[in-house]
Amino acid sequence: MVKVGLTGGIGAGKSEVSRLFAECGAVIVDADRIAREVVEPGTPGLAAVVAEFGEEVLAPDGSLDRPRLGSLVFADPDRLAALNAIVHPLVGERSAELERAAREADEAAVVIHDVPLLVENGLAPLYDKVVVVDAAPETQLDRLVRLRGMTHQDARARMAAQASRAQRLAVADHVIDNDGPLAELAPRVRQVWEELHG
Repeated sequence: MVKVGLTGGIGAGKSEVSRLFAECGAVIVDADRIAREVVEPGTPGLAAVVAEFGEEVLAPDGSLDRPRLGSLVFADPDRLAALNAIVHPLVGERSAELERAAREADEAAVVIHDVPLLVENGLAPLYDKVVVVDAAPETQLDRLVRLRGMTHQDARARMAAQASRAQRLAVADHVIDNDGPLAELAPRVRQVWEELHG
C-alpha cells in the first residue's frame, strides 16, 4: 500500500485532482468530509460537541449549526482547542479505518489523504509520498473571485493565511501543475498515478 498526502493552496484545484485520482482507482480519504461525518446527528462526536458547547450549537433539525459553532470557536483559541480535541481524534480513527480497509482489500492500494493543511500542520512525514497541486497565485486569485464569488480582498486574505507556494513545493514528491485549462489536468494526474502505482 502507498500512503499519499495530497495538498494544494486554495483555488489550486485539489478537489478536481482528488476526483481524477478516484477515477484512476485511488482510495480517497478526505479529512474535511470525515470531519463533517463524525459530528452528524446520532454520533458520539456530536454528543461530545454538545456536552462541551451546549445545546445552542444545534440547528432546529438536530444537526450541528456550523456557523454558530464557528462564531464560538474562531474568536477563542481555547474553545477552538476544545473542539479540535473532540474532532481530531475521531477523524484520525476514521481515516485509519478507511486505510486498513483499503489495505485488506488490496495490498497494492494507493490511499490518497486529501489534507488541505498538510504543510501548515507539518504532516508531510506521515506519508510515503506528497503530491502538491500547484497553480500560480494569480490563477488562484482569478478562480476564487470568478468561480467562488469571493472579493479580491477576501481571496487574498485566505491565500495569505495558508502556507506559501514555496513551502508547499518544498515538501512535494510530485507536483501537478494546474495553471492551464481543465482538459490538460487529467493527463497530468494520470502520469502521477502511474508513478505512484508503479
